[in-house]
Amino acid sequence: MNRTTTPRVTRAHGWIVGARRPAAPSLRLFCLPYAGGGASAYAAWPSLLPDDIEVCPVELPGRLTRWGEKAFEQAEPLVDQLATALSGELDVPYALFGHSMGALLAFELARALRRRGAAEPRVLFVSGGPAPQLRRRHLQIHDQPDHVVVARLRELGAVPEDVYDEPELLDLLMPTIRADFSVVETYVHRPEPALGCPVVAFAGTEDREVPADQVDPWHEQTTGGFTRHLLPGDHFFLHSARTALLDSVGAALTAATGRPANLLDRPEREAQR
Repeated sequence: MNRTTTPRVTRAHGWIVGARRPAAPSLRLFCLPYAGGGASAYAAWPSLLPDDIEVCPVELPGRLTRWGEKAFEQAEPLVDQLATALSGELDVPYALFGHSMGALLAFELARALRRRGAAEPRVLFVSGGPAPQLRRRHLQIHDQPDHVVVARLRELGAVPEDVYDEPELLDLLMPTIRADFSVVETYVHRPEPALGCPVVAFAGTEDREVPADQVDPWHEQTTGGFTRHLLPGDHFFLHSARTALLDSVGAALTAATGRPANLLDRPEREAQR
């Protein structure tokens, strides 16, 4: 669970936090977190993508700005409420990005919005997540004793190591962590017609949790074109390979919005290399 400074700006009933608001955005990029993570995972992205892209980090209940709310334990009601909250944010073209659990939520959000009659995202970015049709209920952690959950967290590297030295803090975080595991572990894929938007997928070269051969079948979920990028790093290449990942995200958004490629050149991006 991220413990960085809580973003102050919220909207969409608290579901979006810390979004930079361009005067006339060409596109909104909604970013969904991994299990145990929050909107702060995307805090740096607004300064690393083009000025006309409005980066909208999504904060799920049970963390940071929404600490007092109960975390969802199943994907379907979570996505349903998120789709409702974002309905007023779709007045400009949008894209979805999700890492790990967030990839699953982004996919289901795209389908939920389509069922409601909304336009599909210009691009669906899925990072570090297996194709939904491959997910199986074979690993159940959310209802196991605390020491089993903690061991799994350490294995994933989802929580900063210093958290394990603070038992009281870990106890506070455990209900949300269990809920996030439950969202993933109780998910049941229901076939629907493939999306028509492009799907851009990311996999890590050293990711033992979700190797590339589990990411490639995402191509079955779209008729709009599929691209898979292999980036250096383990399951959290989202952070360690951020520059390369955002280069690919920026290029895909450029293609989706028809903006000139030179708009991707930002001094802040060069400083991150």
